[in-house]
Amino acid sequence: MGVRTGLYVPLVVRGRAIGIVAMHDKQQDDARFTDADQRLAEIFAARAAVAVDLSQRVARDTVRRVIEAQELERRRLARELHDETGQALTSILLGLKSIRAAAGETEAEEAEAALRELVVQALQDVRSLAVELRPTALDDFGLAAALERLASTFQERSGIVAEVESGLGEERLPPEVETVLYRLVQEALTNVVKHAAAAHVSIVLTHRDGGVGVVVEDDGAGFAPADVREGALGLLGMRERLAVVDGTLEVESTPGSGTALLAYVPLS
Repeated sequence: MGVRTGLYVPLVVRGRAIGIVAMHDKQQDDARFTDADQRLAEIFAARAAVAVDLSQRVARDTVRRVIEAQELERRRLARELHDETGQALTSILLGLKSIRAAAGETEAEEAEAALRELVVQALQDVRSLAVELRPTALDDFGLAAALERLASTFQERSGIVAEVESGLGEERLPPEVETVLYRLVQEALTNVVKHAAAAHVSIVLTHRDGGVGVVVEDDGAGFAPADVREGALGLLGMRERLAVVDGTLEVESTPGSGTALLAYVPLS
C-alpha cells in the first residue's frame, strides 16, 4: 500500500466493534504518530462510534416501521377482498343458481337483474382496490389528475365535499415526488373521515420556493397538536415518506376550527 506509518483505532459500542478508524502517513516532517495523536483519535472514534450506532438503529427502526405499515395495508386489503369482493362473488354464484331454478321467465328476469347489480358492485369494489394500490391516472396523467380522481371517489364514499385546485398546469413532477405526495393526500383524507367530522375538504397544489407545496385543509373538529401523539394520525409515516424526497410537513389545527396539513418538497 506504500504506507510508511499508521494509526488504527476501533469503533466500539457497548463492547462490540462496529468499525475502525485508519490513519496513514501523518502530514508532518516526522510522519510517526504520537501518544497525543492516539488519544485524539480515540476521542474521535468514541464519538463516531456512538453516531454510527445511532444512525444504524434509526435506519433499522425506519425499515421496521415501513414493513409494519406495509403489513397493515396488506391485512386491510385482504379483509376487503374477503369481506366485500368474496361475499359479492358468493352472491353471484347463488344468483346463477336462482336463474337456473326460476319457475318462469319473469322470475328468471328478476334474478338476472339482481345478478347484474351484484356484478357491477363487485367490479366497482375491485376497481377501487386497484386504485388504492396504484392509480393509473398517476402514471398516465400526473399528480393533479390523480388527486382529482381520488377526491371524486372520496366524496362518493364519504359524502364529504372534496375539491382539488392545482397551480401546476400540465407540468409533470418526478415520479417519486408524485407518488409521495399522492400517498400523503390519501392518508390525510383517511384521517378526515376517521377523526375530523368535516363537511368539506380542499386540496391545493402550488409552486413554492423552487418546489411544490400541497395543502390539505378541512373544516372539521380540529385538535390541539400538543395533545396528539406524533404517530396517532399517521403523521410520523407522512414525515418519513416526505423525508425520502427531502420534503417537510407542518400541521396547523385548533379545536373547532379544522385542520391543515402543509407539505413541501424541493425540486432543485
